[in-house]
Amino acid sequence: SSGINAEWPLRPGAFGRLEEGYENALKDYNKKQIQQLITLINMLIGDLSKGDRQKICTVCTIDVHNRDVVAKLINMKAENSQEFAWLSQLRHRWDEKKKECLVNICDAEFKYSNEYLGNTPRLVITPLTDRCYITLTQSLHLTMSGAPAGPAGN
Repeated sequence: SSGINAEWPLRPGAFGRLEEGYENALKDYNKKQIQQLITLINMLIGDLSKGDRQKICTVCTIDVHNRDVVAKLINMKAENSQEFAWLSQLRHRWDEKKKECLVNICDAEFKYSNEYLGNTPRLVITPLTDRCYITLTQSLHLTMSGAPAGPAGN
C-alpha cells in the first residue's frame, strides 16, 4: 500500500521519472495505486478479525486520499515535485542523515513524534481536511497555535 504515508514514493520515484522526461510516470503510479486499492478491497471482502478489518479500512481511507492527490496532479499536468498541489500535501519522509522521520507541508518541517492514534475508525480526508492541515501546520511553523472546531467525527 502507500507505506502508510511514510515516504510517499512520488518524490524519488514517480516525480523523479517525470522530471527525467517519462511523461506517464504519474499515470503509471496512479494505476499501481488503484491495483493496491483493489487488493485491499478484496481483503475486506474476506473473513477478517475485527482488528484486521479496521486496520485495512484505515489503510484504504489513506490510500484513497493518496490516489485522489495523484489524480489531481495528473489532471493539472504537474511537471515536478515543486508543484504547490504536491507541496501542500502532508508528507512523511525518512531523513537518512538525521535518522528520523520528518513531516513536511509547504515550507514547514516537523520531527515526527511517533503519535499513536490506535486502531480506530478514520474520517475521510477531504480537500477541507487538506486546507486545515496547511493552516494548522503553518501556524505551528510560525510558532503560533490553532484550535480547529466543528462537527467532524460527531
